[in-house]
Amino acid sequence: MTDQVIGFIGLGLIGGSIARGIKRSRPDIKILATMRTRSKLEQAKQDKIVDVILDGVGDGLKECDIIFLCTPVEYNARYLKEIAGYLKKGAIVTDVGSTKSDIHQAVRDLHMEHCFIGGHPMAGSEKTGYENSTDHLLENAYYILTPTPSSRPEDVTQMVKIAKLIGSIPLVLDPVSHDQIVAAISHLPHIIASSLVNLIQDKDPKGEPMKRLAAGGFKDITRIASSSPEMWEQICMTNTGPIRDVLEAYIHSLQQIHTALGQKNGAAIYDLFDQSRTYRNSIPDASKGLVEPDYSFTVDIVDEPGSISTLAVILSARGINIKNIGINHNREQGEGALRITFYDKSAMDAAWNQLKKYNYELIL
Repeated sequence: MTDQVIGFIGLGLIGGSIARGIKRSRPDIKILATMRTRSKLEQAKQDKIVDVILDGVGDGLKECDIIFLCTPVEYNARYLKEIAGYLKKGAIVTDVGSTKSDIHQAVRDLHMEHCFIGGHPMAGSEKTGYENSTDHLLENAYYILTPTPSSRPEDVTQMVKIAKLIGSIPLVLDPVSHDQIVAAISHLPHIIASSLVNLIQDKDPKGEPMKRLAAGGFKDITRIASSSPEMWEQICMTNTGPIRDVLEAYIHSLQQIHTALGQKNGAAIYDLFDQSRTYRNSIPDASKGLVEPDYSFTVDIVDEPGSISTLAVILSARGINIKNIGINHNREQGEGALRITFYDKSAMDAAWNQLKKYNYELIL
C-alpha cells in the first residue's frame, strides 16, 4: 500500500479506533480529522493519531485518498453531499454505519457510486467517544464492505487492505444482503432483549420478586438491552423493512411454540432445544461479532470475610485488570457464587489460569 492521506469526519469510538489501528501499523500515513468536539481532536493530535485538524468540510479534504464518514447514521448522508465538491480524482469515500441500504440510496441520488464503498466494522463497546477508542478494538472483528455496482475493483482491494491493516477480517457483501443479515443476528436480538426486559417489568408483582431473582441466564440473554436507546432508534428507523421481515418470522416461530405447549407436544419442544443447542454450539467464539462478547466466568467460593479481596489480590499481582465483580445470587444454572468480568479474552484466560493454580473451582 502506497503512502496515503486519510480523512475522518467524526472521530468517536469507531472512527478513533480505525485511526489508531492505522497509525499503529502505518505511522507514516497522514490522518486528517474533523468533528464537533474540538478538545477531542486536540487530544487525538496530542496522541499522534491525528496529524491535521480540519475546521469542518472544506479544501483540506482535497488532499485525502480515503475519507471515512464516522458520524451517526442519519448524518452520514448529509456529509456525503457536503464533501462531494472536495474529492480529488480517484478518492474513495466510505462509512462505518451499521445499516447500508439508506446510505447507498443517498450515494445513488448524488451520483457518487463510482467512489463509494460502504463499510461496517462489526465491533463496539458499551462506552462511546474517542477517549474510549483503542488500536485493537477491531482486531479479529469482521469488517463488512459493501461496494456499489460502479465501484472500481482496485478501490475494493484498497479497502480490503485497510481492513486487514487494522487487524480486521474483511468480508464483501451487497448492501441488501448485509441489512438482512444484521437484522437477524443483531437488530432482532436487541429488540427481543429489550421487549423481554419490559415484559418482566410489567409482570413483576408488588415487591419486585422477578427483579430480585433476575440473574444468571436472564441477565446473560438480556445484557444487550442496556445499549443506547438513541443509537438503536436510529438503527431501527434505517433498517425497518428487513427488521419487520425477520420479526414476522420470529413471531410465527413463537406462535408455533405456543401451540406445541398447548398440545403438550413434548417432541416439538425437545426439537426446539436440541436444534438450537446444536446450531449455537457450532458458532465459533474466536472472532468478534455485532454483540460485544462477554468475557466472564464464575468462581465457587465460600462467603466469608476476605474471600473476595484475596481473589482480587491474586489477580492484581499478575497485572490482570477486572472490569466487574459481583455476587451471583441466582445460581440455578450451576454457576459459582462470584461472577468476574474482564475487558478482553486475554485477561480472562490469564485470570482463569492463575486462579486454577490456587485450586479455585471455575465455571464458564
